Amino acid sequence: MAAELHVELVAADRQVWSGEATLVVARTTSGDIGVMPGHQPLLGVLESGPVTIRTSDGETVVAAVHGGFISFADNKLSLLAEIAELADEIDAQRAERELERAKAEGDATAERRADVRLRAVSAR
Repeated sequence: MAAELHVELVAADRQVWSGEATLVVARTTSGDIGVMPGHQPLLGVLESGPVTIRTSDGETVVAAVHGGFISFADNKLSLLAEIAELADEIDAQRAERELERAKAEGDATAERRADVRLRAVSAR
C-alpha cells in the first residue's frame, strides 16, 4: 500500500488545492467517508460540508465544499466541487453576517452555504 495519495480539489472556476495527502475526509450522500492510500476505487456525490485533508507533511487543510463529485482510483483522489474555498480564504465575520441575513430572509440555500463556511473555519 502506498504511503500517500494525490489529491486534486477543483471548483468550477479554479483549482483550489493540489498535493499529496495521507487522509481525506469528505461528506457524501452516503455519509462521511475517509479515504486513505490504497482505498477501494469509489465514485460518489459530495454533499455540502467541510473537507479535511491531512497532507503528507502533517498539516491539515480544510475547505468548504458545496456539492460536486468525489472519485478515487490508483491513489488519485479528485474532488470536483460546484463551489469550494479553503478555510483560510473565508472571512468568518462576513460568513456570520451572511448566515444571519439568510436566516432573516428564510433563504435555506444561503443559510446552508454560510453554515458550511463557518464549520470549515472552525475546523482549521
